Amino acid sequence: MISDPSEPRSGRLAVWGNALLAGLVSPDDAAVAIRGEDAVHRVRGLPSESGVVGLTLALGRLRTLGVTGWRVALPVSGHPLGLSGPAGFNARALAAGEAVVGHGAPWGLVPSVTEAGPAGDVHVEVVWECLPVRDAPPADVPSLGEAERELAEGLREATRVLSRLDVAASGPVAEAAIDAYRARAEAGGAALAPGYPPRAVRVLELAQRVGLLVSVAYENGHGGAVSASEMAARGEALRPVERVARRARVAAYNAYVEERERGR
Repeated sequence: MISDPSEPRSGRLAVWGNALLAGLVSPDDAAVAIRGEDAVHRVRGLPSESGVVGLTLALGRLRTLGVTGWRVALPVSGHPLGLSGPAGFNARALAAGEAVVGHGAPWGLVPSVTEAGPAGDVHVEVVWECLPVRDAPPADVPSLGEAERELAEGLREATRVLSRLDVAASGPVAEAAIDAYRARAEAGGAALAPGYPPRAVRVLELAQRVGLLVSVAYENGHGGAVSASEMAARGEALRPVERVARRARVAAYNAYVEERERGR
């Protein structure tokens, strides 16, 4: 099955958390947008709280602790994208594949996702672990302009790989994934929260498109029947493109904080 390059939970929390900090949405509306299709989001480890608290309370408390913005990290092994340390936080973020990092106060959040319920009625619960972070620039995050230029080349490279792997002829699964992406984009599903510049929206949409093409190429080349050597060659060709797409997504999510910093 083709994976869906939809928003990571850290992306939703960062963009709607930033809109809340800017006074552009209400706490309840921000919480609903962050939760998405999940059943519930809670936060554990909040300073001065001994247990798990609701998301609205946690975001308000972190604001009083000095958080003025949220950045996203999407690390993978060998690429600590968006992280600033310390090692303990980086390790938790790497295991989760994502995190949000506070700006203005040294706190970050890493999600833990649990599924519960019988087959056909599964609901998802998310607990964000609040942990100290280092006050330092995030690793390897490009500017929006740099990300946009990289994406243009990444899209061309992904298209070349797709053509070489004959993915265009791989059948209805790939076509359905691409159709679903187009429908979501036309409905505005890739848009960021209020307060983000149009360029960030454009970069995120293109990054999601490149991510989808990479997913199709990984999973559907030659109908999916490939040898180990072919899989290795495909991974080698696609890895730089996937890296470009992840860097661009982080740049788009982080644009709110970066623009505020430049405007100081």
